[in-house]
Amino acid sequence: MHEEEEGGGNNGTAPLTSSSPLLHAMRDSNLDLFDPRTAVMDSSDYTIEVGRGDGDFGFAFNDSNFSDRILRIEIISESTEARPDGEGCTSLADWARNRKRRREDIKRDNAFTALDMAAGPEEQILNQPDNIPDDADTENQDEETAAMIEEPPSGDEGANDNDSNWSMECSTVLRVKTLHISSPILAAKSPFFYKLFSNGMRESEQRHVTLRINASEEAALMELLNFMYSNTLTVTTAPALLDVLMAADKFEVASCMRYCSRSLRNLPMTPESALLYLDLPSSVLMAEAVQPLTDAAKQFLAVRYKDITKFQDEVLNLPLAGVEAILSSDDLQVASEDAVYDFVLKWSRIQYPKVEERREILATRLAQFIRFPYMTCRKLRKVMGCNDFEHEFAQKVVVEALFFKAEAPHRQRTLAADETPNPNRRFVERAYKYRPVKVVEFELPRQQCVVYLDLKREECGNLFPSGRVYSQAFHLGGQGFFLSAHCNMDQQSSFHCFGLFLGMQEKGSVTFAVDYEFAARSKPTEEYISKYKGNYTFTGGKAVGYRNLFAIPWTSFMADDSLYFINGILHLRAELTIRH
Repeated sequence: MHEEEEGGGNNGTAPLTSSSPLLHAMRDSNLDLFDPRTAVMDSSDYTIEVGRGDGDFGFAFNDSNFSDRILRIEIISESTEARPDGEGCTSLADWARNRKRRREDIKRDNAFTALDMAAGPEEQILNQPDNIPDDADTENQDEETAAMIEEPPSGDEGANDNDSNWSMECSTVLRVKTLHISSPILAAKSPFFYKLFSNGMRESEQRHVTLRINASEEAALMELLNFMYSNTLTVTTAPALLDVLMAADKFEVASCMRYCSRSLRNLPMTPESALLYLDLPSSVLMAEAVQPLTDAAKQFLAVRYKDITKFQDEVLNLPLAGVEAILSSDDLQVASEDAVYDFVLKWSRIQYPKVEERREILATRLAQFIRFPYMTCRKLRKVMGCNDFEHEFAQKVVVEALFFKAEAPHRQRTLAADETPNPNRRFVERAYKYRPVKVVEFELPRQQCVVYLDLKREECGNLFPSGRVYSQAFHLGGQGFFLSAHCNMDQQSSFHCFGLFLGMQEKGSVTFAVDYEFAARSKPTEEYISKYKGNYTFTGGKAVGYRNLFAIPWTSFMADDSLYFINGILHLRAELTIRH
């Protein structure tokens, strides 16, 4: 890349105007001027070649020889209770507490300001930056709007009402810092400065520019300005990096935001830091730059708390953003989606004791992470009668779940594949401890149910040498049953084999006589072929089945040419009938 230098008799200090070819080049390329990807610009005079990846202009920082403007930084006082974020903050908890207190102070100061402005509007002389978008949501901005004053103006500027600027006008200037700056370098890195220097107004022709900032922002701004020259930071702690990240968002320096985000990702993650990263202020620029950081925070929480039953007390105290990150994971170690549903209700009842608020947060935020299609029909019936959901909402999710259950397996896989880009992934099956089953129930002519259990090849492979996997419970005649698939030794202990068992959930000393049949899809017809029939009188906690369902060794069962895996899926069926 080449840098074009203006000739002339002013030693390179001519003001940068909207007609500058350098700014035209930056505007046309829409790239960071000193990004290695930027196209080469030829100079009619002479060129200075900058090596690719060598975007270090630190030598020019605050050097009058390489500067065309003077930046005057007015540092104003804040509430006496608020201290600078970076000072004395030894932990992220300190950083978060101080920032929250500063936000409250700003809101309180602005409330007083509104009263003062109403009392004497004719005395206001405010300078509002021209690059604030018309639809900016000023209510949700903290103290992040900078007061920019070009000087020396003629004194006849229009007065624009702005609470934050009025508050800054009324604050005491503690000290003033003066820096020599290069407008092309700052403009190349920041749309904020680009608009300031090239807006075509008279003020942009002035050589002096003033920024007014709060005392807590001073250290971060100086780091940010240095970064815009050198592409590096001297701070390495999480609180200091977060301060610079906030400043970079304020002045629209996306490259610095990405640098801070990357540096924070490289620091050890904790639940405290992960939750803080998920709670960062939201803006379009911020969201794009810190997306990898927030993704890493979500992944950290999802991995740490994937067994929500083990950490239930801790997870129940997490804020909403943390719970959403955990529930969005496919790898939750839960017995079934019923357990996820029960947890969500428990958390929401603790955090939102008022039923109106709870219904709102469930409908708009949390229910989307409950994968209703994988809940049992018995639990779905309870959803319909649950007071925590509006009836229309409950009806919608239950009907959708039942339609999904009724779909053919290939249609279910298609729906799940279509969900991949969506965060809630409601049709995607988690790695449940108890595998979901599809159940068809009959009352006449006999009480009967047909249960379908599908296992992936990798799930079966993970059973070797002595593992087992259980199905979700299903019911017949009011009694709960389950299937369990095993890898075990055959009765002569000569080789491993695949076994399938039917068990009854323990319910006291009840006995239950059942006729049963096990079947599996098999090549080449891919139809269900009966493997065993039998009858058994169950008592609580008992199970019956076959240690070697397919009468072949484990190696043959798992072989690439196995007759029982169709597109990588083992399809099992159990038919249960109450004996009379």
